[in-house]
Amino acid sequence: MREVFNRIQTHRPWLVITGAGISLGSGIPTYRDHEGNWLRSNPIQHQEFIQYEDKRKRYWARSTLGWPPVSRAQPNNTHFLLAQLEQRGLMKGVITQNVDRLHQKAGHKRVIDLHGRLDRVKCLSCQQYESRNNLQQRLIELNPFLLTKEVQMAPDGDAHLENELTQQMKIANCLHCNGTLMPDVVFFGGTVPKATNLATSKLFDECSGVITIGSSLMVYSGYRFCKLAKQEHKPLIIINQGKTRADDIADFKIEKDCATVLKGLLDHIGG
Repeated sequence: MREVFNRIQTHRPWLVITGAGISLGSGIPTYRDHEGNWLRSNPIQHQEFIQYEDKRKRYWARSTLGWPPVSRAQPNNTHFLLAQLEQRGLMKGVITQNVDRLHQKAGHKRVIDLHGRLDRVKCLSCQQYESRNNLQQRLIELNPFLLTKEVQMAPDGDAHLENELTQQMKIANCLHCNGTLMPDVVFFGGTVPKATNLATSKLFDECSGVITIGSSLMVYSGYRFCKLAKQEHKPLIIINQGKTRADDIADFKIEKDCATVLKGLLDHIGG
């Protein structure tokens, strides 16, 4: 990997794109296997949440059980090693497809949450925010039966729960206007906000190359930065244990554990 490490060291600064694979070590499951195939049932779609109360009940029942482990999750070695690379000036910033805020907990200074953040919710009517922890208390008060359930974790604060139980769910509405609350995330089928797109474009322009870490890049919002890198003749490096959508356009592909590779990089540059 010496050739890759030399390229990273001399071609700075880099834009790093991260995916669910880097948070697996923090106890948060991924959506896909090493071949890019779904591991679990399809996640909720944006229009489903907006249009159907039964879908919202299902989401909030599962989220009430799935949120506590995410809220307690701590950064792992990959997050901390990336923060060190940022401090040393090798990377300009991170665009993460994750919604867990672990980069921020690890001390990163410049992070763009491409798909939003799970630690708060937003009212679809008055646009006011509420912390997810505060909402959690209200959901438990409305649905104390959920406290007796033991469930299997799913990605992004979701959990597996029998459908008949989800229909018992009582939904908490906005404290300001009684409107519908939605996680401040981009669900599948949703649109990345314009302000986020502008921020990612600015960060991309400031960087000399792109490194993707722990992502299959199957979602276009992340994959597009790989396409942009090739269009603008910027090097593209992929670090991922498994197949990605951009394998055929990458300059280098490293199929090893992310933390091991990043530790090797820091050792190489004298860290």
